[in-house]
Amino acid sequence: MTIRNLFDPKESQETIVRINSLNSETQPLWGKMSVAQMLAHCNVAYELVYEDKHQKPKGFKKFLIKLFAKNIVVGPKPYKKNSMTSPIFIISDARDFDKEKKRLIYHIEKTQQLGGSHFNNKESHAFGPLSEKEWNTLFSKHLDHHLQQFGV
Repeated sequence: MTIRNLFDPKESQETIVRINSLNSETQPLWGKMSVAQMLAHCNVAYELVYEDKHQKPKGFKKFLIKLFAKNIVVGPKPYKKNSMTSPIFIISDARDFDKEKKRLIYHIEKTQQLGGSHFNNKESHAFGPLSEKEWNTLFSKHLDHHLQQFGV
């Protein structure tokens, strides 16, 4: 698996091109989400960074998340198809495709413009401080997984 460097303008633009190849009728190769739900799902990773709308895990719960999920999320192995996700990432209601697509592209562009040094040692929602590389893996691997899910 190749993990794109989303802090690099060229590589983040390549990801945006993939997103722009989706349309509201694009069907998944696996899973139950619609394309609009998938885009909203991908936006959650950025909401955890840029918005204060999701409650942060604390204490023993945070310890367990770090222990069991951190290496899956920021490690080099690709996600398995239909793998479990955190409840805050579950999108079960209908979403507006164009709105979610614009939000996701905005988040990717904002992250790229802030650059890797902005994220180095930045506290994540559930995993504690992450390195620049770990942040990039978190964003890039998740996006790639879901873009592959929708054939792009």
